[in-house]
Amino acid sequence: MQWQQRLMALLLISGMYAEAGVTPASAAVSMRLTVVSEQGETLVDAAAPDGSRWCIQWQHSVEHFTVLDCYRNAGGIMQLERSHQPDFAAGLGHIYGRGEQVSDGEGGYWINAIDEPVANNRYVLRVGSMAVNHSVIWPAKEHTTVSLSERAAGQRVTIELTAP
Repeated sequence: MQWQQRLMALLLISGMYAEAGVTPASAAVSMRLTVVSEQGETLVDAAAPDGSRWCIQWQHSVEHFTVLDCYRNAGGIMQLERSHQPDFAAGLGHIYGRGEQVSDGEGGYWINAIDEPVANNRYVLRVGSMAVNHSVIWPAKEHTTVSLSERAAGQRVTIELTAP
């Protein structure tokens, strides 16, 4: 079933890009990761070519440990690729049939191979306070980090993978 969903998404995206005169391959290469506040302020605008990866990182508000939701640009589609949790705290955990849970070797776990497309290549996040410190990180770029909480605590932001 998953290959059918991917095919449908690819066909839909191909049609959208064709209308704009852009091929899916060129669009996937030149995609951008953006985070925009409710007021329209751009908090993040970074190149996100096909295959690039980034994570949203935050401190769990009750247990105060770091949680990661990691995404990738998979051919122009934002996908939730994997998630890391050091505990089965409130609101966290593995859902059977959604990825594969594996130990991180330190008492926590990764849920790998989630590979779920994010609807419309975007989602809205209510940014937590500095105690939560919602951040965008790029693990492949020596853990480059942009704190969303520093600039938009308590606000809704839109995280989006955009075509040129």
